[in-house]
Amino acid sequence: MSSATTSRTGFDVRYRTIDLVTIATLAVACGVIFWGWGKIYEPLSFGSIAAYPPMAGLFGGTWLLAGVLGGLIVRKPGAAVATEMLAALVEMLFPGGTQWGSGVLASGFWQGIGVELVLAVFLYRRFNLTVAAIAGGVAGALESAAYEWHAYYPDWETGYRFAHLGLFVVSGAVIAGLGGWALTRALARAGALDAFPAGREQVTEV
Repeated sequence: MSSATTSRTGFDVRYRTIDLVTIATLAVACGVIFWGWGKIYEPLSFGSIAAYPPMAGLFGGTWLLAGVLGGLIVRKPGAAVATEMLAALVEMLFPGGTQWGSGVLASGFWQGIGVELVLAVFLYRRFNLTVAAIAGGVAGALESAAYEWHAYYPDWETGYRFAHLGLFVVSGAVIAGLGGWALTRALARAGALDAFPAGREQVTEV
């Protein structure tokens, strides 16, 4: 690999056509999932959120999945935030739209940035279950504290806010982190990721 396409930290920063196609494919698939989850989110969560409003965070992990998948599979700076934001755009433009309108794009940005920050700490060299779980958790933390506290819950007291943050972190770590890692491994075993390191790895570090 030439120095022109490798960063000073040693990871490849050049995007191949297959990387871009994969980001777009993941974004469309996840965007449809996001749209569907949005349709069942309110009736599914109504009872628990009515009893304790911060429980909304526990239902948010599904919306973090695209960034984790993009990061684990493509493994290049920007892949996570691009996948998450494109998925949010698909969700917004899907027939019938979403009850959050263009706000999902802001969510997609913060969620994707959360994943990127964690992968950057590990210099885009570690993509195991632990890293995936941390990435999902940090994505949930940023979505909660950087966006939802201000956009949806500006009048909440501090206790409610931090409870929401904690529950979002747990949901992100389990659903997006563990779930994204497991889905990546399943796609690799099926041969769908042969063009990526994730598809060529024979063992997984945890």
